[in-house]
Amino acid sequence: MKKIFISDCEGPISKNDNALEMMSCFVPNGDKIFTVTSRYDDALADILKRAGYKAGDTLKLILPFLKAYDVTDKKMRDFSAQNLILIKNAKKSLQHIQKIAPSYIVSTSYEHHIRILCEATGFLFKNTYCTKLHLDKYAMSQQEENQVKELAQEIAEMPLFEIPLATRSLKELPENARATIERLDEIYWEQIAEMQIGDIYIEVNPVGGFEKADAIKNVVNALNATLAGVMYVGDSITDEEALKLVKEGGGLAVSFNGNQYAVKNSEIALMSADSIITAIVADIFIKFGKDKTLDLVAQWNNETLDESPADKALVKSVLKSHPKELPKAKIITSENMESLAEESSAFRRKVRGISIARLG
Repeated sequence: MKKIFISDCEGPISKNDNALEMMSCFVPNGDKIFTVTSRYDDALADILKRAGYKAGDTLKLILPFLKAYDVTDKKMRDFSAQNLILIKNAKKSLQHIQKIAPSYIVSTSYEHHIRILCEATGFLFKNTYCTKLHLDKYAMSQQEENQVKELAQEIAEMPLFEIPLATRSLKELPENARATIERLDEIYWEQIAEMQIGDIYIEVNPVGGFEKADAIKNVVNALNATLAGVMYVGDSITDEEALKLVKEGGGLAVSFNGNQYAVKNSEIALMSADSIITAIVADIFIKFGKDKTLDLVAQWNNETLDESPADKALVKSVLKSHPKELPKAKIITSENMESLAEESSAFRRKVRGISIARLG
């Protein structure tokens, strides 16, 4: 059976949330605006399941704010190059995996960030799916710029609401959260959408939600393979449908420092500040299949790993770095799913910081 490795970018490969970081840098109170919008994104994608909306569309909703504050494609490229932070050993891991199987990155990130990451790791950009964007082509009048800046300030002053995992309708949310969602509906889909810059909402298509699942299907069809031969690594709500697709198709769905959305749709939970653990799991899956991979993770300890058929250089690297206790790798079951989601989310905060970890 042909094996294929596919991974999300931000989380499993880099520590960045590139869009959040750019908003924080270029837009006053941009981190708050991004976070409020991200919670709104979660509500539309996971609770309302609004037609035509998918997890990750935050990346198009924030574009008018970046444009209003004079962000250009060059600034996006330069910012990405100056602020890229890779997970430890990401380059080494990707280079190993690329040698043994067709490898792809499927990411919601803007292409500016993905191009920089590919240059830094030696990954083939042609083997990536990401959010295509040419910000310079969009015009914004002075009047629209002023209006968008006023709306940005309004969003920055909105309360930051939480969405409990079990929430299934807006009625279950507090009144202030419902009011915020209703007002954001007006801002994004009535006020900004009707501006000239609103064309950006029609033309830019972030690769998240079902788009990630579709990208996996495209790869599988192009290589004349099956979903059972795919290992997919994700960490957030934008990976939910991709993980679910691979899991249901008999492939291997892996959460890497994932939040609750990733863990509940995966079979293996990895918690590590070092991506070598991903490379080891991929090495076993690609060379020996899913059953052997699950067997290794089920008996995960230094001795078992040392005796495993995984690539010896990778094993030596992780054992040397963690002589007493390995990074965590656990099989996800219905019994431990909730506790693993909490544990993984906590580790996610440790590795990527609170501001990024609290996003969907």
